[in-house]
Amino acid sequence: MVDRIRHDAPVLVIGLGRFGAATAGQLDRLGREVLAVDTDEILVQKWSERVTHTVVADAKSVEALQQIGAQDFSIAVVAVGSSVEASVLITANLVDLKVPQIWAKAISASHGKILERIGASHVIYPEREAGERAAHLLSGRMLDFIEFDDDFALVKMYPPKPIRGKTLTESGVRSRHNVTVVGVKSPGKPFTYATENTIVTNHDLIIVSGTESDIEKFANLE
Repeated sequence: MVDRIRHDAPVLVIGLGRFGAATAGQLDRLGREVLAVDTDEILVQKWSERVTHTVVADAKSVEALQQIGAQDFSIAVVAVGSSVEASVLITANLVDLKVPQIWAKAISASHGKILERIGASHVIYPEREAGERAAHLLSGRMLDFIEFDDDFALVKMYPPKPIRGKTLTESGVRSRHNVTVVGVKSPGKPFTYATENTIVTNHDLIIVSGTESDIEKFANLE
């Protein structure tokens, strides 16, 4: 059923705290229709001109969700995280309303496990994920870090000194360091796909793929 959801389907966002507001705002900037819901009238008013639709409602009530048409949405985001009880109840209501895809914010592993068991399609841990990402970026050479479930990572970073001024074949990036330079960004130019003959300079940025441990070692080369 998830595969049948339109890529531009409207999204129901419940909770206009920092995470929910950021999600709703970015969806709006991407051209998605959004219905943002919160019990706080001030927050709803604040966001009324920034997203498609806003409404004051208590999503802990399945009747309130029905009144705003939650059952007609294919995707919902439960951005309420500070109250585990509210988060769980809202998610359960959306499951009862048969919303196909439910993304729910969790503040702990136990909270996330409960959300998964009652039927959340995806559980998000914003604070934990932000902390883990920050830990990688603190090395100083990495500028962005995306890790996937199978220990595969994609990183935007400054090139280590041993590979500068050489082609990627000459520097032995893949054979010596077990990572792949996917793309290179030179000043004033767009990112381009890297080839074996690409030469990386002091002023470039590179996109690297590989395992987390191999990329960490690569980033720490002097």
